Amino acid sequence: MSLADRLTQLKQEIPKDVVLVAVSKTKPAALVQEAYDAGQRVFGENKVQELVDKWEVLPKDIEWHLIGHLQTNKVKFIAPFVSLIHSVDSFKLLQEINKQGEKNNRIIPCLLQFHIAQEETKFGFSFEEVEELLQNKEFIEMNHVSITGLMGMASFVENQEQIQDEFRNLHNYFAIIKSNYFKYNPDFKVISMGMSGDYKLAIDEGSTMIRVGSSLFGSR
Repeated sequence: MSLADRLTQLKQEIPKDVVLVAVSKTKPAALVQEAYDAGQRVFGENKVQELVDKWEVLPKDIEWHLIGHLQTNKVKFIAPFVSLIHSVDSFKLLQEINKQGEKNNRIIPCLLQFHIAQEETKFGFSFEEVEELLQNKEFIEMNHVSITGLMGMASFVENQEQIQDEFRNLHNYFAIIKSNYFKYNPDFKVISMGMSGDYKLAIDEGSTMIRVGSSLFGSR
């Protein structure tokens, strides 16, 4: 099955209001171009250098999402063009994104990454940390970042119920945070959860954005 066929099939499977982020990490620009030619416009990369390299050579109407762990010293390289940063996992990182947004005269959309998995290796905030951040005076005065939702990664396990529970937790956090902090902000609407192995479960639990790589491009 061709990449175009896989894209078509996946888009037919998912609800119209769920955004598909095609995860193109480690894949050559030519393959991204192939997906672009088949109609895909939103792509996700894990590493800043790879993201910049592809941005330079590929069509400029692509929406590039940074989905991997982001170091503060790398923000400046993607600040001029990135469409969405999924992986904001510290206040320090948010401060740097705001600073680089100001330098580039733009407001950079961001998702707050929650630690919902059992594994210690995954990054992300706890619910209490996010509440603390959203009440912080310095955050409230930031003019060059826009928090548009939440992101989380479920545990890498076979147990479907555990994965569902973790996704359900993120959806609940989203509902509480929306109600308490973003009630009148229509931009706060993204729940980025679900990857190739679990996106169907994620959609069942309210995901509005899935990050799919291997199902589209094949394993690395």
